[in-house]
Amino acid sequence: MENMLEGKVALVTGASKGIGRAIAAIYAAQGAKVMLSSRKLDALEVAASTIDGETAVFAANAGDPDAAEACVDATIERFGGIDILVNNAATNPYMGRSIDIDMSRWQKTFEVNLRGPLVWSHHAWHKSMQERPGSTVINIASIGGLSVGSSIGIYNNTKAALIHLTKVLAVELAPSTRVNAIAPGLVKTDMARALWEPNEAQLGKGTPLGRIGEPNDIANAALFLASDMGSWITGQTMVVDGGAMVAGRG
Repeated sequence: MENMLEGKVALVTGASKGIGRAIAAIYAAQGAKVMLSSRKLDALEVAASTIDGETAVFAANAGDPDAAEACVDATIERFGGIDILVNNAATNPYMGRSIDIDMSRWQKTFEVNLRGPLVWSHHAWHKSMQERPGSTVINIASIGGLSVGSSIGIYNNTKAALIHLTKVLAVELAPSTRVNAIAPGLVKTDMARALWEPNEAQLGKGTPLGRIGEPNDIANAALFLASDMGSWITGQTMVVDGGAMVAGRG
């Protein structure tokens, strides 16, 4: 199917690379006008130059409420509104036991991974999305938010909270706006490099589908949820992990 998002406007955070960039690219290819946002303008410009379709860029720290509002305003000014918000930006400044984390890194993780999606959703919905029936928010969570384990427990804690926030907002923003989450398994991104690069082949063999994820695997799910094909889905978390969780490896 082509032009599944024709006439739509999408705002994607963390869009300069990895999953966010893949989502921005597939949305633009399907007819949406896309605002790409992340912290570094030069990286955004490089990403936008690789995407076919109508795009714009706006540098903003996803954990900064003022920057979030400015980006939402810029998107509305440039494209006339917002139909799709993808809260993809995340950070993980700490690896180790949760009990040992220092409060500065704890606060940073929650500011970006949990407060950020709420703030971006707040501004996008109040300024535009509530007046655009069929609009949708997609939060990028993690299978770590559905299980316990690994050395990124604080990151996973923010993703568990994001999954619950998704359910709450799905009720509060209905019927104008659908709110869903995607919970990726291990995906081949720069952010997750420390988890997959040392042992990619073995990790892939540990999943029923025999490989770790690629950014486009998540982008395809994000396209489905943003399109009319997902028009009767809200408050849900779609697990995209190659079968890792059902095999007990989540």
